[in-house]
Amino acid sequence: MTTGVRRRMGVEERRQQLIGVALELFSQRSPDDVSIDEIAAAAGISRPLVYHYFPGKLSLYEAALRRAADELAELFVEPHEGPLGARLLRVMGRFFTFVDEHGPGFSALMRGGPAHGSSRTNAMIDEVRHAAYRQILAHLGVEEAPPARLELVVRSWVSLAESTALLWLEGRRIPRAELELQLVHDLAALAAVSAAYDAEMAGILVRMLADEPADGPFGELVARLATLGPGAAQPAR
Repeated sequence: MTTGVRRRMGVEERRQQLIGVALELFSQRSPDDVSIDEIAAAAGISRPLVYHYFPGKLSLYEAALRRAADELAELFVEPHEGPLGARLLRVMGRFFTFVDEHGPGFSALMRGGPAHGSSRTNAMIDEVRHAAYRQILAHLGVEEAPPARLELVVRSWVSLAESTALLWLEGRRIPRAELELQLVHDLAALAAVSAAYDAEMAGILVRMLADEPADGPFGELVARLATLGPGAAQPAR
C-alpha cells in the first residue's frame, strides 16, 4: 500500500519542472497572458516558491525560451544521406510539428517574446535562425565562407520558412503538408533564380539536383512547372 507522500524535488529538478510547465502553458496562450499564479498551480506549488527558483516571470520565460530555442534548432539537424529534397522535406515536417504543437509560444518566440522582452531573448531567436542557416549550408556542402549569393538565398529561405509558419498559425487555411512541400520547392526556386545571375550558384544548383529522383520533391516541382508551359492547357472554345 502506497502512502501518497509527495517526493521532494531537488533544486534543478524543480527548475526543469517549472520550465516544462511554463512551456506547456505558453503553447496554449501567449506568454503575456499566462500568470505566475497559473504556472504555480499547474506545477502544484505556491506562488512564492516559483519566485524562489526564478526572480520573475521574464526570467522564467527566458529559461523556457532557451529550452524551446534549443529544441527548434535541433529540428534542422538531419543526416546527410539520400536526396537533398527528401532531407529538407523531413526537416520541414519536424519544423511544422513543432509550430503546430507550440502555436502561441512559437509566435511569441519568433516575434520577440513578451511585451517586456530583453536582448537575451532576441539573441536566442537569432541563434535559432543562424543554426538553421548553418544546417542548410551543410546540406548543400558549403560550410565555410559561402558565396554571397548563396548566403542571401539561404538566409532569405530561413526567413520565408519562419514567416510562412507564423501566417499559417493565424488560420491554418492551407494544408500543412502542402506548405512543407512548397517550402522545399521555394529553396530550389530561390537557388534557380540566383543561378541565372551567377555561374557559381549555377554549379551549386546542379549539385542540388544531381541525385534527385523524378518522384522526389524537386522532381515534382519540375513536373508542376512543366504543366504551366505554353500549350500545356488549351483555352476552352
